[in-house]
Amino acid sequence: MQHKMLNCGDEVWKWIDSEGAHFFVCGDARRMAKDVDAALRKIIQEKGGKSEEQTNEYVEKMKADKRYKRDVY
Repeated sequence: MQHKMLNCGDEVWKWIDSEGAHFFVCGDARRMAKDVDAALRKIIQEKGGKSEEQTNEYVEKMKADKRYKRDVY
């Protein structure tokens, strides 16, 4: 999943930032969820031109706005 996200990073960033998309992660907490989270943060940082701190703040805001949800096990 994370590979496809990174390959479509421009589009993912547009959906999240410009269109207010909601982001849901479901599945394996040990690997997949961590890798998807890392890919999301990489997209936000690279495509959004944000620092690591700004990226973390952006993700926390998404969580607070209930736009980033996880159902991992």
